[in-house]
Amino acid sequence: MSKARLVITAVEIEGITQAEVARRYGVSKGWVSKLIARYRAEGDTALEPRSRAPKTSPTATPAATIDLVLRLRKQLADSGLDAGADTIDWHLRHRHHVQLSRATINRILVRAGAVTPDPSKRPKSSYIRFEADQPNETWQSDFTHYRLTDPHGTPGDDTEIITWLDDCSRYALHISAHARLTAPIVLASFRQTADLHGYPASTLTDNGMVYTVRFAGGRGGRTQLEHELRRLGIVQKNSRPNHPTTCGKVERFQQTMKKWLRAQPDQPATIDQLNTLLQSFADEYNQRRPHRSLPHRATPATIYQSLPKAAPGADRTRDTHDRLRHDIVDGSGCVTLRHNGRLHHIGIGRTHARTRVLLLVQDLEIRIINAATGELLRELTLNPDRDYQPTGAPQRPTRK
Repeated sequence: MSKARLVITAVEIEGITQAEVARRYGVSKGWVSKLIARYRAEGDTALEPRSRAPKTSPTATPAATIDLVLRLRKQLADSGLDAGADTIDWHLRHRHHVQLSRATINRILVRAGAVTPDPSKRPKSSYIRFEADQPNETWQSDFTHYRLTDPHGTPGDDTEIITWLDDCSRYALHISAHARLTAPIVLASFRQTADLHGYPASTLTDNGMVYTVRFAGGRGGRTQLEHELRRLGIVQKNSRPNHPTTCGKVERFQQTMKKWLRAQPDQPATIDQLNTLLQSFADEYNQRRPHRSLPHRATPATIYQSLPKAAPGADRTRDTHDRLRHDIVDGSGCVTLRHNGRLHHIGIGRTHARTRVLLLVQDLEIRIINAATGELLRELTLNPDRDYQPTGAPQRPTRK
């Protein structure tokens, strides 16, 4: 028998006072009084468990915001794009000016049944990650298959899609589809990409025969790409056999690309139509899609265009102090930088207060960039003899 029923029996049937019942069962007199009043008003309903949730919750997420989160989830998923909590958070902040924590977004998705648990997935912490420090320091390349669709909706010819991806920024440098990928096509795609973006310091691919013939028993010499890289002084790196995670960035990119292609309502019937779709995807991926692996979920174009580019055979004899710092502009519109043991305050402007920035430092030359948009906020040569580095804006007149 529950304690509530014992209390009610003692008071209502046995006629014991409420104070005596409270002492007997070790409860407060106020609780006994409320229980008896509720029993007299509601009868046995008073014995049923009651929710302890507050009647009002002023800090609860508004219903309109919940609908917006679920609508973004559906729009991104239907478009074949990533629709996780991180991506939704980026769209809320940058396109709808709404701020929610990642945990709140995830709770909204779980409660709406929009998340499918997958406990079999390998945890991210188990992977050993590496990343190039500069754009064009390493280009990853791989190819994948995609089947065309006949006008009647039946499966058509198979195609092969080659990708050149920047390792540092995840920028899709080149994507093109071909009936069959050959070594001359790989070389042509590399040269076309280099004409647009400059030559890389190194490349990273698997051991496909169009990239390397190092496992061909010495009978194949070198591929056309290997000859080209050797001629230009570009380091060629290849993954170990049966280790696809070494080229995981381009592998993951291809997964995203094919998911987006399958989500398109009009499937390509020819290679030209497929290449048109691939260019649309590259523009969406590079310019507008936030990337969860990049600082502050910036777009690949933001990182690729804001950082200095590496080059093949770069002069390593010049001794410069190169640094990349992540910082937040303080309330007064400044960031701090330590040089030669001394802390310097660099003015940016109060309009950029609380903005996340990247500081690109090479000795005394400094560039400050908005980490999310890639906008150049300030470029200066540090004066080591003074603490505050002024913005150069006109000073306000002093008050009399």
